[in-house]
Amino acid sequence: MNVVEKIITLEHKESVRLDSDQLSGLYRQLGDKNALDVLCRTVEELAVRLSNCERYWRRREWADLRKCARSLVAISEQIGMTALAQVAGDVAHTVDAGDAVAAGATLGRLIRVGERSLTAVWDQQDLSV
Repeated sequence: MNVVEKIITLEHKESVRLDSDQLSGLYRQLGDKNALDVLCRTVEELAVRLSNCERYWRRREWADLRKCARSLVAISEQIGMTALAQVAGDVAHTVDAGDAVAAGATLGRLIRVGERSLTAVWDQQDLSV
């Protein structure tokens, strides 16, 4: 019988990129109160769509997954979440390629980046509920 002496645990740590110029522009354009309102609604919508993407993948609803990932690209770009937009685009590309395994792996990355991005923008703006 083989004995495992050392087990290695891999940790997925995703870096996030927030375009602070994009966020600053939003505040300049809309004013503090309106920009904060938009940002809060957008963060909530992104969280819902991330959850929807995962559900679509589990159900193998490829067209809905692609559509949801593409919507994440558009929304996240508007508030300066560049890493989230990039990975959401990658998910859509894997669906277009018909590669279910790559779609699953990329979706896992999307969820990690999404969670970290939402936390980062939340912390940066001190959005308390």
